[in-house]
Amino acid sequence: MLLPHITAESRNEERLSSDGKECVDCRGGLTVRAKDRENSSLCKSSRESEMGKKQAGTGPLSRRPDNSAFKQQRLPAWSPSLTAQTVLPTFYILSLVCLFLGIWLFITVENTYELKVDYTNAGTCERCFDLRKHVIASKTACTCTVSFQVPKLFQGDVFFYYGLRNFHQNLRRYMDSRDDAQMVGRKNNLKAPSSYCAPFDFDANKVPIAPCGAVANSVFNDSLTVVYNPADGSEIQVPLYRKGIAWYTDKNVKFRNPPTNDTFTLQQAFEGTTRPLYWQRPVYELDDTNSNNNGFINDDLIVWMREAAFPNFKKLYGVLNRAQGPFTEGLPPGNYTLSINYNFPVEPFRGRKELVISMVTWFGGQNYFLPIAYLVTSGLILVAAVVLTMVYVKVGKNGKNMEE
Repeated sequence: MLLPHITAESRNEERLSSDGKECVDCRGGLTVRAKDRENSSLCKSSRESEMGKKQAGTGPLSRRPDNSAFKQQRLPAWSPSLTAQTVLPTFYILSLVCLFLGIWLFITVENTYELKVDYTNAGTCERCFDLRKHVIASKTACTCTVSFQVPKLFQGDVFFYYGLRNFHQNLRRYMDSRDDAQMVGRKNNLKAPSSYCAPFDFDANKVPIAPCGAVANSVFNDSLTVVYNPADGSEIQVPLYRKGIAWYTDKNVKFRNPPTNDTFTLQQAFEGTTRPLYWQRPVYELDDTNSNNNGFINDDLIVWMREAAFPNFKKLYGVLNRAQGPFTEGLPPGNYTLSINYNFPVEPFRGRKELVISMVTWFGGQNYFLPIAYLVTSGLILVAAVVLTMVYVKVGKNGKNMEE
């Protein structure tokens, strides 16, 4: 039986025959014959899909985003009109801004004084340098001195660093060779170091090493003393603050000693462990002058354990104490003597050691990277602006001057 003609008024209507045997979709002029009343849901599903009311989670359109301006990307947007009148002035302004910042930072860095004293084999340290070439003499004490001159006043706060060259602290295996659980004072890890510390986890007698690992084993252990030699021939030791040089989070969170009390000393807490192979002292006797600066919370140890990113680096050793003698204004110019308790060997990795004296401003220490980067960026932007200007003048608006 053929369906009658479908009029325009009934184009958006659907009918289901009274006996449930036939479903008529008037929109497409199609007839769906169902075998039973359950299949009549096809018409209902078709109608709900058309009206956008199909339930989520069923059917092929279940993953369709909601019909909103945000999810359908119908939000109003601003599209800039890039013309020569707007782009070229922006390039010239950016070039001037970068040039101004580069000059300003360059002048700031120039006023930040820094002095480096390489004492690897200078002065009387040649003998100590040769002595540290041999591992068998690593525990033999050796002291030396190096004279140097400060040409101008280091006004304000002055920071003293030790510097190393060609020492790669950023090697993955070197950085992994440590036990952070041991460094927070956990007793279980104190006697059972992590396997990451191998071969610096146990000594030849199978005694656990504390602190274990290659990082702690290679700690910088030179002792530096700076003496000021004024014109009257006297000698004045430069006073340094040796505490408070580590980061607060390192000192109070990442590094902690094993629990102690009035009857249980730090030495007893480390009983059953031994010092690293190349250390002269055990970890609980690192500081003779301050008992609170021993163990895993020793400032020098904490500073060393924060690995450097580059092979040439410096680490903070102390800060000038300006409350004494001729150092109230800073580090005065004149002759100085550096006395070194020479322990750290550098010949195995062909490195160098140095004392770095530096001022610190709001910009930090003496570093020319950022001002040079700004100046180079300014030059590149200026060149690009000039090239674009020449192209615009030659071609003209809309390319009318372009030769065909």
